[in-house]
Formats: sequence, C-alpha cells, structure tokens
Amino acid sequence: MDKDVIAVVGVGPALGSAVARRFAGAGFGVALMARGTGTTGPLAEELGGSAAAFSMDATDPEAVEHAFADAAEHFGAPPSVLVYNAGRFAVGQVAEIRPDEFERCWRINCMGGFLAAKAALGPMLEAGRGTIIFTGATASLRGGKGFANLAVGKFGLRALAQSLAREVGPQGVHVAHAIVDGQIDTPSIRERQPERETHTLLSPDAIADTYFALHVQDRTAWTLELDLRPAVESF
Repeated sequence: MDKDVIAVVGVGPALGSAVARRFAGAGFGVALMARGTGTTGPLAEELGGSAAAFSMDATDPEAVEHAFADAAEHFGAPPSVLVYNAGRFAVGQVAEIRPDEFERCWRINCMGGFLAAKAALGPMLEAGRGTIIFTGATASLRGGKGFANLAVGKFGLRALAQSLAREVGPQGVHVAHAIVDGQIDTPSIRERQPERETHTLLSPDAIADTYFALHVQDRTAWTLELDLRPAVESF
C-alpha cells in the first residue's frame, strides 16, 4: 500500500476512533491497536481497506513489537505516525490502592507509551520523519485526591514525551503531548449523564482535528505540548 500509515494504540468508541477516522479521511492506512476487537473490528470494517485491527497488550514488549511488525507487513510500510491513546484509571486513595492495581495503571498509562514509541521509532528515524502524539490528561499536571492511579502514569508519560522530543526532534521526528483537560464526549458519559450539554464536553472529532494539525505542522514551528478543554471548563 503506497500511503502513509498511522498506528492508533488504544482505540475506544470516542477519541481513538475519531483519530482513526480523521487520518483515514486524509488517505492514511490505519493500524487499529487494542487488547480486544470489540471496537477495532467494526471500525476496521467501517473504514474498509484503509484500516486493519491488531490485537495487542500495550504493556507486553513482545506483543507491541509483533503488532507493529504485522502492521508494517499488512500495509507495506511501517507507521509514520503514532498516537498513544491507551489509558487506565481506578479511583482510590493511596492508603486503599492495591499495589498490583497501581502497577497495572502505571504500565498502561506510561510503560505502554514507552514500548509503542520504541517500536515505532526505528523506521521513523531511518526515514528522517515521523510524528508521535501522546494523549495526556489534567492528571498529567496535577495529582488530585483519589487520582494517584492516573496521575503517576500520566506524569511519567509527559516526562517521556519531553525527553523523547529532545532526543529525536533534531532527527526529524515530531513528538507532542496533548493535555486533555476535561471530560471527552463518550458513550459512557452520555449513559451516566444523559442530561449533560454537548458544549460542556470535549468533542472527539475536534481533538482528532488538533492531532492531525500537529502532524502537519511545519518543522520550523513544532508544538511540544498543548492543552485542550471546553470553553466553559474552569482551569
């Protein structure tokens, strides 16, 4: 397939799917990577020949390497764009959090981003171009009460983005960290809060547009970090 390829790691029914649709609409091959195929399977069918689903545990080094190799073989080219969108959060105060749950959240929120970036970097550096975007959160900047399970991993993901950007930016790979400061409009939010007004939630499609804009930025004016929130969000 003679086209650019994006790997979207962490594809749910909201942001991951919106990013996939946005890049597919721009002519990209789309590698949909997630543990299960509940979302990626139907989405791949929707997007047709431009997309394929790959089952992958983002915290397993071998699984990540194999998924990226399979994607390169399927599309005939390795991904030139990576969006790391996988995340996990289990609410709880530090005194109550189980160590295994804490580690699991860190592995998905941070370690997986490291593994995906390593898997994508080689071909990008060889080509002298590429884009890596990490999805952050309010917790990337502030550890709130009951949010240690999320904040520790998201803090780490932000640090990874900063270090990686300084390492590979001069070699042509654009690394960006997007702080999503608010709740994304998802089916689960709508189910829990059916009365919620649309303008109080972040539109997945609008975030996806921003991610695409990050990818096509001129290299003389790259963004390392940006934050996104609804106009009515207090911050």
